[in-house]
Amino acid sequence: MSFRDLRNFTEMMRALGYPRLISMENFRTPNFTLVAEILIWLVKRYEPQMDIPTDVDTESDRIFFIKAVAQFMATKAHIKVNTKRLYQADGYAVKEMLKITSVLYSAMKTKQMALGDLIEEDNSKFKFDLSSRVSDLKAARQLASEVTSKGASLYDLLGKEVELRERRTAAIARPLEINETEKALRAAIKEVLQSVEETKDMLSNVVSDETSLDAKIEKKKQELERNRKRLQTLQSVRPAFMDEYEKIEEDLQKQYETFVEKFRNLCFLESQLDEYHRLEQERFEEAENIMRMMQHELREEEERDLTRSSLKDEDSDMDVPEDEGSDSDMDESRPSKPRPTQNGIMAGRRARFIGNMQGGDSDETGDSEIDVDEDDEDDDEGEEEEEGKDLEDNILEGPVSRGARPSKGSMRPPLLEESDNDF
Repeated sequence: MSFRDLRNFTEMMRALGYPRLISMENFRTPNFTLVAEILIWLVKRYEPQMDIPTDVDTESDRIFFIKAVAQFMATKAHIKVNTKRLYQADGYAVKEMLKITSVLYSAMKTKQMALGDLIEEDNSKFKFDLSSRVSDLKAARQLASEVTSKGASLYDLLGKEVELRERRTAAIARPLEINETEKALRAAIKEVLQSVEETKDMLSNVVSDETSLDAKIEKKKQELERNRKRLQTLQSVRPAFMDEYEKIEEDLQKQYETFVEKFRNLCFLESQLDEYHRLEQERFEEAENIMRMMQHELREEEERDLTRSSLKDEDSDMDVPEDEGSDSDMDESRPSKPRPTQNGIMAGRRARFIGNMQGGDSDETGDSEIDVDEDDEDDDEGEEEEEGKDLEDNILEGPVSRGARPSKGSMRPPLLEESDNDF
């Protein structure tokens, strides 16, 4: 008994539908009761109407039972079993019962396969896969078109059969002339002999060509051998210029590496230069914008100062008496001075005016005071120019071209004439 036989037997009995669970440990020791129960179930499964004695209490009953089962299997199923092994009721009995169960199991499998085939046939009756028949449909269409064309040509030929029949009967009825037949046969023989001669010439040429090709092949082989030997000698001998070549190749490699490094540096420096130019352009534009804004602010301040000074002059003209004209005459005789435009400078200049609006002082004191004011104005103008230069230097932080800087004249306010007549 083997483990595989015992396992197959238990699986087959389970598949056949045996109601009791059979374990592999049941046949470690003789178990005649279980063997008798299995044999009765197998006989009933094979022939349900078969009547076998089921009494196995005594030895004679067991022997009679085993003989009856063996006889039934031999006559009905044509299965030969060993009665001694069945009587042992151990693993050897499993081998004998496996013969019966394998027949029943194969029959069950065959029936299941037949049922499956019938189901597939029934399903295939109602399923028609058109995609697999596309090539057949194309072939059928082509054949149908060929049939129609052949039928049309056959119909045309059959329409000409009447005329062709007369010609055929006339040609058959005409007697053959021996001279013409002999000439035709001689011409055909001559052509055949000529073709034979041409074939023989071609064969002879083929032989000569074969010999010439063999000679050429042999010559090429000899040249190949010579060239191989020459190549071996050249490979074994080191050329005289090889050392110089290797040295030059190393130098070339170094030069190439240097070139690549310099090229990379050059590209990097060009990119940095472009970035520097771009930043300088942005700074220049920013400085120009700041200059424009400052010029605009200075113009606005000048306009405001002018309006304020004009309003104050008008108020002072209304307050000053008309009889005081000595100072105004003296001021008219003097050249006019340019008036500064910044608020601080204007305030300083106005703070330096000395004198009284009533004209009570003498002309000398007025002249001296006007001279002092003129000196102060000259000093203020120099300070204004220096402050304007410092202001321009503070605004233009980056390198700005000289053409882009505004001139000193553009920064100065327009000249205004001063006189004591305004008072």
